[in-house]
Amino acid sequence: MNVRIETVQIGQPIKQEIEIRSGVHRLAGRLFHPTGTPKAVVIINAATGVRQRYYEAFATWLAVERGLACVTYDYRDFGESQSGALRSSRATMVDWAVHDPIAVRDHIWSLLPGLPIWHLGHSIGGMGLAFQDGVSGLERVITVASGPVHLRDHPWPYRALAAAFWYGPAPLATRLLGYLPGRKLGVGPDLPSGVYWQWRKWCTTQGFFAGDIGAALPYPDYNAVGCPVRIVAAADDKLVPPKAVWRTMDFYREAVVTQKVLKPDAYGLQSIGHIEVFAEENQACWDDVLGE
Repeated sequence: MNVRIETVQIGQPIKQEIEIRSGVHRLAGRLFHPTGTPKAVVIINAATGVRQRYYEAFATWLAVERGLACVTYDYRDFGESQSGALRSSRATMVDWAVHDPIAVRDHIWSLLPGLPIWHLGHSIGGMGLAFQDGVSGLERVITVASGPVHLRDHPWPYRALAAAFWYGPAPLATRLLGYLPGRKLGVGPDLPSGVYWQWRKWCTTQGFFAGDIGAALPYPDYNAVGCPVRIVAAADDKLVPPKAVWRTMDFYREAVVTQKVLKPDAYGLQSIGHIEVFAEENQACWDDVLGE
C-alpha cells in the first residue's frame, strides 16, 4: 500500500493519499482523518462522472466538524484512477456500482480495523449495496439523490436534454471513438464506453438494471443491509427526482429506513439539485444529509 501524508494545517483534517486494488485495477483514494480519534469512517461512493476531488469540502467538514474519518476515491479508469487510454478500458457501470465499492470497503476494514464504516452513496454510488458482499458489517447507510430513474421521470424541459444525451451525438461519438468524449460534447467528463452503454441501457429501460440481474449483475439480496438507512432526495433534482429516489426503499427490507427531502428555501439556498448537494456553497443542508 502506498500512503502519502500531507502537512496538517489548523482547522484541517489529516489527509492521506491511498492506493486501493480492485482486481487488477489501481484505485486512487484519499483518507481524511480528524485530529482526534474518529467515531467512524465514511466511504463516499461517487456519482457517475464525478471526481473524488468534488467531495473534498464535504469530507473536510465531516472530519473537522463531525469527527468522522472519510474516504473518497475515483472509480476504475476514471479521474485519478485512470492509467491508460480510455478507449482501451473495459470498465462497466457494474464495476463502478458493485466491484469497486467492495474493494474500497475491504481495504478500509483492513486499514482501520475496528472502526465502524458508514456507506455514503451519491446517485449510482448508492444503488449497488444489494449486489455487494460484506454489507452486513456496515454500521450506517446514507444514499443521496440515488434511485432507479427512467427517462420519463425527468421533468420538462430537462427530459429533452436527457433524451439528446442518450439518443443524440453521444452514442454515435462513443461508438466511433471507443469512449464517451464528454468534454468535446460539452456534457461532462470523458467516460469509458462500457460505463456509458450500461448507464444508457439502465436509464432508458423500464426496470432500470433488472434486465442485467443474473447476467452482468449477480442476484440481489434485499435483506442483507440491517443497519439504519437514510434516503435523501433533493426537491429540485431534475436528474433523479424524489419519486425515483423513493423506489430504493424496496432495496432495504430488513433495515430501519428514514427519508428526507432537501428543499432549497429551507436553507436559504437558490437551488440544491443533483450533483450540487455536495458543493461547498450548499453546506447549509449537510446536517440533514448526515441526519445527526
